[in-house]
Amino acid sequence: MTELSLCAIGLGSNLGDSSQILMGAIDRLRTHSQIEIISVSSWYLTAPIGPPQPDYLNGCATIRTSLAPLDLLSTLHSIESEFGRVRQEIWGARTLDLDLLLYDNLIIDLPTLQIPHPRMLERAFILVPLAEIAPDAIEPKSGESIATLCNKLEYSGIQLLP
Repeated sequence: MTELSLCAIGLGSNLGDSSQILMGAIDRLRTHSQIEIISVSSWYLTAPIGPPQPDYLNGCATIRTSLAPLDLLSTLHSIESEFGRVRQEIWGARTLDLDLLLYDNLIIDLPTLQIPHPRMLERAFILVPLAEIAPDAIEPKSGESIATLCNKLEYSGIQLLP
């Protein structure tokens, strides 16, 4: 039997029907033969970072997978492409953004992949939904729980969707 790794993924969208796109991405992950969805957070309306653009819908999911980190990243990029993601501008508007946040307790620093996600500790739009579904998960660089890290941030600009 293949060993499964526990991972966290951030999801975001601010172009098109974002709620439909995010649910479609979850469904697409759910149907992948090497991915098992454990939990999905609520969706949060958040202000964008970067150039002027619409607000985002953001959330997180925890999964188990037999995919290696780079293979999982490739799968996430393929799903983004299926939903019309075009990479033109850093931090620009997008139909779908899937970020690999955590992969077990690994620390990876490659040109194409950094785990834990390099800016997750600064971003309430990642930590708030992740704390909802995995408060006790440990961020491997700091050694602190997601809940503890979330409590260190100001997150008044995040609105839970009903």
